[in-house]
Amino acid sequence: MEFSEVVKRRTSIRAFTEQPVDNAQIHELLALAARAPSGGNVQPWRIYVINDDAMTRFKAHVQAHPQPEPAEYAIYPENLKEPHRSARFEVGEMMYQLLNIPREDRKARLARLGENFQFFGAPAALFCFVDRQMGPPQWSDLGMFLQTFLLAATNAGLATCAQEAWATKPQTVAQFVQAPDELMLFCGVAIGHPEVQAPVNTLISNRFEVSEFTTFID
Repeated sequence: MEFSEVVKRRTSIRAFTEQPVDNAQIHELLALAARAPSGGNVQPWRIYVINDDAMTRFKAHVQAHPQPEPAEYAIYPENLKEPHRSARFEVGEMMYQLLNIPREDRKARLARLGENFQFFGAPAALFCFVDRQMGPPQWSDLGMFLQTFLLAATNAGLATCAQEAWATKPQTVAQFVQAPDELMLFCGVAIGHPEVQAPVNTLISNRFEVSEFTTFID
């Protein structure tokens, strides 16, 4: 597959089949992702993979801990300004329209939000942690690592969904994977095969035109 096609095919999948993913394949993809740029070669990512029986036990663990938890960080800035606020609102409405959930049906929207914490049915997943001493440059490294993983997975015929929502369940996740206290949970990534008949998987978000975010200096 041409690289440009891999980039275009990578989308956030929110409905997965039960088709399994082998740990050996995930290992190979993580090895590729580890070649992502990292300032000073710090390589700040720490990864925990759950699959097979561990996924079954983890989902039961999550359901046994429904209580709210302090989030590890603010997923979105307070008073998010334009045009970013509208872009976020738009993609959310596009998703709920595909799910046939109207804005006034708050119960259904909350139930859909809860499916984040079941990985949308994906059979495998990973959690990405970072040491709490790391700063913005290392968080940038995390983004490049994760993007490389997502693209490698797409190229391998897998589907993924990066989920910052897991930052709101840090204690539950850390307890299950036995992550040490010095590690902060950044996100989860659902890994599997897409449910091709699911309307939500047809969602393609709109992106700003290059002219809206780029200035070429004369």
